[in-house]
Amino acid sequence: MSEISGMPGKGAKIVGWILTGIVSFMLLMSASMKFIKPPEFEDGLKHLGWENVGMTGLGIIEFLCVVFYLIPKTRVLGAILITGYLGGAIATHVRVSDLFVIPLLLGMAAWGGLYLRDMRIRKLIPLN
Repeated sequence: MSEISGMPGKGAKIVGWILTGIVSFMLLMSASMKFIKPPEFEDGLKHLGWENVGMTGLGIIEFLCVVFYLIPKTRVLGAILITGYLGGAIATHVRVSDLFVIPLLLGMAAWGGLYLRDMRIRKLIPLN
């Protein structure tokens, strides 16, 4: 963080955008699988106890969460929506005794990316 202005430094902003990019890419890939529905995807759904019915709707929701997350004026709302979406993913994995590390890390990265580049989040969560 810049000592003079209290604003995030250039390095923090770059790392924040990298985290934002990783989260957005992963969620967009996940959403695209819900539209394309390859055979491996359907096998994964069966393992998690889900049916293929409704996956297009979940893909749309996931896509919209990322869109909100990437628009500067709605990025906090997007992060909140992503948190809720990933909470459902974590609950699904816990229910079938699967590892839930990936959705947990994605949620942390979503907020970490915002924290590193958005002063409003830094004021809300002062870690200094």
